[in-house]
Amino acid sequence: MNYSAELKKFVTSQYVYSAIRITLATVLPCLVLAHFGILKEYFLFPLGTSFVALTDQPGPFIRRRNALTFAIFCFVLVALIASLVMHIKVLVILEIIVFGMFFSLIGVYGQRLAAVGSLSLVVLAIFIDGHLTGSNIFKSLLIFASGCIWFLLIFLIVTTIQPYKLASQMIGENYLQLAEFLKIKANYYQKNPDFDRLTTQVIAKQIEIKNLQEDTRETVFKTRTIVNESTTTSRLLMLMFLNSMDLHEKLMTSESDYQKLQQSFEDSMILVNIHDYLNLLSEEITNIGISLQLGTRAKPIFNLDTELKKLNTLYFEVRNRQITPGTLENFMILRQILMRISEITKEINEIYKVFSQDIKLAKSLSTGLDLRKFMPNEEKLNFKVLRNNISLSSSLFRHAIRITTALLIGYLFSLFQFLGIGHTYWILITITAILKPAYSITKQRNRLRLYGTIVGATIAYVILHFVHINAILFATLLISMILCFSLLKGKYFWAVLFMTIYVFMSFNFLSPGKVDVIFKDRILDTMIAGAIAFFVSYIVLPVWEHTQNLVLMKKSAESNLIYFQSVISKFLQEEFDLEDYKVKRKNAIISLANLSDNFQRMISEPKNQRKKLEVVHQFVATSHLITAYTASLSQYSKNDKKYPEIDAESWSRKIEAEMQQTFTLLNDEEITETLKMESRLEPEDSCIEDLMLKRRTEIEEEPSDLKDTGKVSHLTELKNIHDILELIYDVAKEQRKVIEKYKNESAATPPQS
Repeated sequence: MNYSAELKKFVTSQYVYSAIRITLATVLPCLVLAHFGILKEYFLFPLGTSFVALTDQPGPFIRRRNALTFAIFCFVLVALIASLVMHIKVLVILEIIVFGMFFSLIGVYGQRLAAVGSLSLVVLAIFIDGHLTGSNIFKSLLIFASGCIWFLLIFLIVTTIQPYKLASQMIGENYLQLAEFLKIKANYYQKNPDFDRLTTQVIAKQIEIKNLQEDTRETVFKTRTIVNESTTTSRLLMLMFLNSMDLHEKLMTSESDYQKLQQSFEDSMILVNIHDYLNLLSEEITNIGISLQLGTRAKPIFNLDTELKKLNTLYFEVRNRQITPGTLENFMILRQILMRISEITKEINEIYKVFSQDIKLAKSLSTGLDLRKFMPNEEKLNFKVLRNNISLSSSLFRHAIRITTALLIGYLFSLFQFLGIGHTYWILITITAILKPAYSITKQRNRLRLYGTIVGATIAYVILHFVHINAILFATLLISMILCFSLLKGKYFWAVLFMTIYVFMSFNFLSPGKVDVIFKDRILDTMIAGAIAFFVSYIVLPVWEHTQNLVLMKKSAESNLIYFQSVISKFLQEEFDLEDYKVKRKNAIISLANLSDNFQRMISEPKNQRKKLEVVHQFVATSHLITAYTASLSQYSKNDKKYPEIDAESWSRKIEAEMQQTFTLLNDEEITETLKMESRLEPEDSCIEDLMLKRRTEIEEEPSDLKDTGKVSHLTELKNIHDILELIYDVAKEQRKVIEKYKNESAATPPQS
């Protein structure tokens, strides 16, 4: 592992940048207040700052500003009502029900408002028993509101000074994810690879890439300064993101029959050399990503042209030494893989050229695309959307009932004094943090929260027991805050660990000498909250992932069919609409990732809820292959060459008929005889076999000594196109059989009441 690159990736990321901003915005007022000796009295100021800061989700400036403003309004309103009714238990319970339902349901409007809703419930937890407001409620609320507004001002100043920073960091992260994706793909070429494990890793990484691309797409395409401004930076960032999408497709095209490849070349080092070269490409992509995050221009690390030439030379040495009529096809497959690698290399070189654009060439940086077609779909902010989700058929409504129930149970638990619970708020905060719409995420967070709290509390206890120098404790507090906010999205265990440490440090500064009490309270409260969250998530209106399978399978099958139709259109002598193709490619990748993500969550559910797990897994795997093989075919659609030897019309009808059958079965419709007949068509590609026979004869009579590393023979291209089409058909046929099995199992399973 390149530890230097890993450290740079982390330090230059949007998460660390955001964490430092949140930490400074929170701590600087604390230093000023501590200087005047009023920190304890005004502690609600930095608390309000940190709460609003945590609602700041990546995205366009206007949406972030509006979300922060809405968060301030919600926080102050919740704090006011909670403070006014805290002594009337009946009203407190009513307050939990109303706020629990409303702030959970606003998640229908997207992740940004879902974050505002979750933090509003945390504010409710903080103010529910009045331990922080004191006797002067309105003074406390004014201090809290001032802290909230303080972060909004910080946000406005920072984004005005650095309008492109977030977009640049997010685009850089896209390249870093692609680099990791390529590293996984490279491992298919190492000695004795674990194919099942690698396939699982590829699918998991596809999910990460899809989610990140969606977030970045919103940030880039909906940020007016990025889309409309004719500056070098805005155009550069737009093109760098679009190039990352094209690079992603090229990385997907390297899908092959790896097991056959390993068997064919197990006695040669050529596959290991391919593995090493792909890792070089991964380092170059990482370099581009880090430079984007850092805001500097990237320069190539290696001379890729020289390294690629060495790889091609090695191939030709092996080929000229070992080729026979029997191994011809193996070398043609390997040659095609090298050409795909060459295309990836060319794409990376092009990205470096775009990255190094001079300001005088700014006008040449044009996308030529209607970017509105690529913008992510989202729910509009109207009451109708919210009203339509007030139904037990809505997963978010069920989640709202679950979280409200859990908060009520947590509050009632806190009233039992004999349990020795110090304050109500930590139980309610933990429930809000753990309980998520998906059972699998709740289960995972529950475990990580408990482990993180125990380990973090133990570390903090040891530090506070042995260290009594305030400067060291304050430095520990700062580092813990930064690391907590940096790791909150991707490394939940570590985020909770560092959060626990900085909470301990904060309470120690406010109330020195009470570390034993804090330690006991945090562990006990977390365990109680975890038990409540687990119980409620399993019992109260759970939404199991298997209920979503059919919808997502339909969407994936439909998107793959449309994607294939777009790609095959070029072979049918039709015009190739690049923009339309890119939209359909995006939809296919998103649908595949959503299906894969749902399956991954399903694996973590109780065994009795993993309905038809094996069949769904087969469908996910075949969907992934269809998307990857179609991406491989698309590389021939985008060049100017013609392939009249390919019976494209028959292949199109044959494959589409097979895919249509799958879609028809998913919709509980009868397959027509026409579709069955179409899927049995035999494309007239016989000339390719004749050409192959002729080539084998030539090799047998006089083996050629080829050294041209820059070209692929027309026959190799024809053979590869034919093989890809055959693979797409075979996988589509296998997928249809999977759905037939899925339907048969569904018919055999009696409906549950």
